[in-house]
Amino acid sequence: MKELERDLGLPSVLAISVGAMIGSGIFILPALALEIAGPAVIVAYLLAGLLVVPAALSKSEMATAMPEAGGTYIFIERGMGPLLGTVAGVGTWFSLSFKGALALVGGVPYLLLLFDLPLKPVALGLAGLLILVNVFGAKQTGRLQLGIVVVMLAALGWFAAGSAPSVEAANYAGFFDAGVGGLLAATGLVFVSYAGVTKVASVAEEVESPGRNIPLGILGSLVFTTVLYVAIVAVLVGITDPGSVAGSLTPVAVAAEVTLGEAGVVAVILAAILALISTANAGILSSSRYPFAMSRDGLVPPSLSSVSERFGTPVASITLTGAVLLALIAFVPILEIAKLASAFQIMVFALINAAVLAFREGTAEYDPEFRSPLYPWMQLFGVVTGVLLLTQMGTVALVGAAVIVAGSVLWYLAYVRPRVDREGVAAGVIRQRASRQALTAIDAAPTATERTSGSDGNDEASGRHEVLVALTKELDADRERSLVALAADVARPHDGRVVVVRFEEVPDQMPLTGDTTVQSSSDVSFETRMDALAAELDVDIEADEVVSHDTKHAVVNLAADRGVETVVAEHEPLRLRSRLFGDPIDWVVRHAPCDVLLVDNLGYETPGEVAVSTGGTPYSPLAVSVAEAVALANRGRLSLWRPGRDGGTGRDGASTEYRSGLSELLSVPVREEPVRPDGGRPPTPDLLVRRGAGLRLRDALFDERPAFPSPGCTTVTVYARESRRPGLARRLVERVVF
Repeated sequence: MKELERDLGLPSVLAISVGAMIGSGIFILPALALEIAGPAVIVAYLLAGLLVVPAALSKSEMATAMPEAGGTYIFIERGMGPLLGTVAGVGTWFSLSFKGALALVGGVPYLLLLFDLPLKPVALGLAGLLILVNVFGAKQTGRLQLGIVVVMLAALGWFAAGSAPSVEAANYAGFFDAGVGGLLAATGLVFVSYAGVTKVASVAEEVESPGRNIPLGILGSLVFTTVLYVAIVAVLVGITDPGSVAGSLTPVAVAAEVTLGEAGVVAVILAAILALISTANAGILSSSRYPFAMSRDGLVPPSLSSVSERFGTPVASITLTGAVLLALIAFVPILEIAKLASAFQIMVFALINAAVLAFREGTAEYDPEFRSPLYPWMQLFGVVTGVLLLTQMGTVALVGAAVIVAGSVLWYLAYVRPRVDREGVAAGVIRQRASRQALTAIDAAPTATERTSGSDGNDEASGRHEVLVALTKELDADRERSLVALAADVARPHDGRVVVVRFEEVPDQMPLTGDTTVQSSSDVSFETRMDALAAELDVDIEADEVVSHDTKHAVVNLAADRGVETVVAEHEPLRLRSRLFGDPIDWVVRHAPCDVLLVDNLGYETPGEVAVSTGGTPYSPLAVSVAEAVALANRGRLSLWRPGRDGGTGRDGASTEYRSGLSELLSVPVREEPVRPDGGRPPTPDLLVRRGAGLRLRDALFDERPAFPSPGCTTVTVYARESRRPGLARRLVERVVF
């Protein structure tokens, strides 16, 4: 693939960065910010510059580690994955196009002070000229940018120096009358004045000595521009009557006329036009590299990554960007949309800081020549303040940014996901931590080997670990024995007791006295069978009968009164129908003060092959505990069922590491079994243990059962007590990263 030529030195880097910032931020926004914060707009510019520092440091670091075209997109895509990379790439591309169009349209009012010209045709003509300049080559672009910035800074310097002696202290009266709210709102508005500081990273692949020139260019231009902004705004406020320039389309020209006369106005007009043209020029240069870089990664069509043999530039990408820019100027009210682009830029800066955290904490190769100081506090500060500033941007801006995000996500789902199989560093970091958390939960759970000393699952009320077998319907002797044998295997490692209770429900009008409480011959036969099973299974079994008007409440009340650890009941795995319309055992699962095991009973006879399934999330600690107890009691082995997939991402490696760690925790032989829904599956086990979904409709969407074919054996669906169930947020994270 043809590479871009590295021919942008430090002067060009500084010029691109400064030129990308000095535009609407100083020639248009001060008038709008004055209406919000009054004289405190000076502090707003200083505060905004400080809040950009984390993103500037983070982007400098990542740019020296990955000096490739694409800048923000590259960093976020590598750090956060293709989905957020697509969002950042598409959104920033549109954001820069919006700002370029705003700069051109916003610069024309200054030109109209000298000439009577139509606004949109002039803006369209300037845009077309800048598109051609970018097509001809980055070297020409850098040289043009350098010349523009020199002339612009000379004019602004004359304005600031020549006007400073005329500053009047009275104009700063009521400095903080707008309060903190007004200051923060103005800071959020003028924050976009510094958005261009990191734009040079998008052309990092064309920068000479990127390890030196990129950090110097970004940080040097930020310091310089912050000082320049504060000085010019302070002079502008100090030489004009309070409120006289608020809302003006040409505030700097109005201020220059007060102190420098007609010559000063002409100089400011020249500087404004050059500044806004340079902003648009830098915007075309940097934004066109986003589809170029995304195309090389397969996120957009490959034609956008082609480099012209004649000009050495990505002509297709520049042409597409130019077409969007021209369409925005011609058909869209740019001034109303500017805050939409600004809001997304703040969000992207927060993602940049998060990406550095992902790279530093991850295992991917990452060796930047420049490292951000005060890590990780600098990056965390950038994320938090970015979120804070977003709240100051207004509803329209937030909704607009959300629309851009939604559109990017749809593009990812429709085009990118079928073509790209990779993930970002952050997913690996999150998966590692989720794996450690899941292994810790399993290690701490009461299990067959009692790994956690001092905690054997005994209940303080009873003084002994009890498992309640709830017989809520008539069963034949074999199915009854299967439930009791399973309960015995679960209780035995804890030296526990099995309580087997037959629950009989009678009509409400029938009193719970008299004949209803007399033991029948069937009850006597039941207790005799339980005595025989106690001797056979070598476990303490207590048999009883309970008569009630409501079986489900009777089960829960008995479990609570006795303080049992687990309830075992026969029941098919919960279906969506029962979740929607209710089922007595469903109610028990929701309200039981203990763990519940629901058994789809196909027989239980010395299970030597016990499988534990997961639908792509970490294994349930309760499921592992039950499966290990059964395998240990029957001298069997454990199979870890997992969804089979064609590898290609770090997901499989991290998941394998997780399962290896789990195998080391267990005291029985363990093997892994990939299972495919399309038919690929291991031999049928003797028993399958799986985590049950919750009882709410939304939980049906996270049921693990559809990931596997029917096992053809007894299935135990486990439901941990409320205090041990992971929250929805954790389950979503586990489902995504595993």
